Amino acid sequence: MSKPEVIVYTDGACSGNPGPGGWGAVLIWNNKRKELSGGAANTTNNRMEMQAVIEALKALKKPCTVKIHSDSALIINAFRQNWINNWQNRGWRKSNKKPVENRDLWEKMIKSMKPHDVHWVKVKGHAGVELNERADQLAVEASKQFS
Repeated sequence: MSKPEVIVYTDGACSGNPGPGGWGAVLIWNNKRKELSGGAANTTNNRMEMQAVIEALKALKKPCTVKIHSDSALIINAFRQNWINNWQNRGWRKSNKKPVENRDLWEKMIKSMKPHDVHWVKVKGHAGVELNERADQLAVEASKQFS
């Protein structure tokens, strides 16, 4: 039996970097739509982008095929270009020997991906992609609760 397919759009927003931030996710499954959002008082844009992915995956009740649409080149490249495995193999260090930022969230993301078949789709930010714009709107709204 094939896994259900879920389409996910995620985004993060930050006012100042670091500063108050928010994340947003839109999940589509079987013509149903679920929107999630949250934030933090003192965070970064990358942390919010990552938190959006983690929360979207945590919301799934059973193993799924997930297509995650993100405008975060960092997240997309980390998985598509195998950076994540290279970092782990080097003890969470980048090729320049510096520690990988946000290791805690990378590890949470990897763990939350485990039961799923995850595919990464790069979208251009602020380019009129409706559900990416909605994820951005959710993130910006959420960030305002912390400013």
